[in-house]
Amino acid sequence: MKLGARILKTGIAITLALFLAEAFQLPSVAFAGISAIFAIQPTIYRSYLSIIEQFQANIIGAILAISFGLIFGSHPVITGITAIIVIALNIKIKAESTIPVTLVTVIAILGSPGETFIETALIRLFTIMLGVLAAFVVNLIFLPPKYENKLYMKISENTEDIIKWIRMCLRQSAEHIILKDEIENLRDQAHKLDTLYRNYREERNYFKRETYAKSRKLVLFRQMIYTTNRALFTLKRLHRLENELIQLPESLQKVLTNELEYLLYVHEEALLRFIGKIKAHPQTKLVEEGQFNKQQLTDAFMEYYQNHPTEYYHLLPLISSIIDYSEQLEHLETLIGSFHSYHKEDNEVKIDTAK
Repeated sequence: MKLGARILKTGIAITLALFLAEAFQLPSVAFAGISAIFAIQPTIYRSYLSIIEQFQANIIGAILAISFGLIFGSHPVITGITAIIVIALNIKIKAESTIPVTLVTVIAILGSPGETFIETALIRLFTIMLGVLAAFVVNLIFLPPKYENKLYMKISENTEDIIKWIRMCLRQSAEHIILKDEIENLRDQAHKLDTLYRNYREERNYFKRETYAKSRKLVLFRQMIYTTNRALFTLKRLHRLENELIQLPESLQKVLTNELEYLLYVHEEALLRFIGKIKAHPQTKLVEEGQFNKQQLTDAFMEYYQNHPTEYYHLLPLISSIIDYSEQLEHLETLIGSFHSYHKEDNEVKIDTAK
């Protein structure tokens, strides 16, 4: 069982919140632990935004809960109505992420009837905000996430899987149903990759030098993701045209296989070159004699069109996706070449590939 940073941070935040609540000798210390759970965020910047939203939303929720409690009492129906209003207000101010903690505040306050209603309500509000503050401190200090490393490893892992399946398609050895399920999984992984990229983009740097270097890496990672998505799109086309590809003339099959194999090789090499695993080479175009050749691919396709005028349109989306993949890969190669050629003292790649 592998414990991730967020799991550990959640445990530490709960512990800190409970210790703080006990140190202040607050009743119902469990509310501090509960609010700490909801306040944990994946990045420091998002944690900063979260604590501001949490304070605003909880103050609004507390004011409404105290007001309704004083006017109507703490009947379960009143608690439900207050919760509905609080949810609607949070949605209105676009603070949906704060709804769980705000509802905890409402229930905690309206669940404390009696002569000392206001005093108890304020104490419970303070207890809940203490848990939010504890989560912020943990996000700020403990286990800072290494999203640069995670992002590259995820891109590399997704790309390797896609390349593996493309090669199996070219060899006509992929099981149709299994590949269909795998493509769905790869699509889900692509969404997770987008989330990782957003988390990495939200990480803040404290020095201008690091900010400029981070901006260059953001452009590179964005192109890596886009290129990987183009490879996935090509895989989808190959899967969809499985039967048509088998019936193609041998000459066209050979051209398709050779051109795609070269693109896959360049893609693998580009990812390794980025982290310095292989030597950088002078920037050259992807289109060279003996390498990927759009003209050769197009000529082979046009020859097939002339001999099979009613069947060629099935292949048109595949040819288009392969050419698009090659262009995005060429752009990625250019960006990596520039990255390693300029600002060498700033462009430090902090990637640990050790398992």
